[in-house]
Amino acid sequence: DGHLNNSLGSPVQADVYFPRLIVPFCGHIKGGMRPGKKILVMGIVDLNPESFGISLTCGESEDPPADVAIELKAVFTERQFVRNSCIAGEWGEEQSSIPYFPFIPDQPFRVEILCEHPRFRIFVDGHQLFDFYHRIETLSAIDTIKINGDLQLTKLG
Repeated sequence: DGHLNNSLGSPVQADVYFPRLIVPFCGHIKGGMRPGKKILVMGIVDLNPESFGISLTCGESEDPPADVAIELKAVFTERQFVRNSCIAGEWGEEQSSIPYFPFIPDQPFRVEILCEHPRFRIFVDGHQLFDFYHRIETLSAIDTIKINGDLQLTKLG
């Protein structure tokens, strides 16, 4: 009958309501980015994390690589949350200053990437952590989100 059953014979409904967000994840941003648009990434950091990354890119192409409007990378060994962009195969200047490192192993988090006219504003668990000024002029071309590394995704919006 197409239903998954657990050992008691009742349907397992979690997969119906919460489709698995598999890491590495690649998804389409409908209509691309524009000022006022917000991307929400919720997840749980793995127990023994090394790093995880969230990238907003212009398409999914691997060869040649798609332009990366912003790549956010949480590096646990250095307690850094670095960001950068890659345009025409050239990585820009990496930015790494943050007031504090917001991610804790085995704990949930909420990252919001708010697109404004001159920049992205990055919030973690409701606190603004930093701004990243656009290096890609055509915001609507930023239409793909990629997530990888030591985390479980619980929600994207």
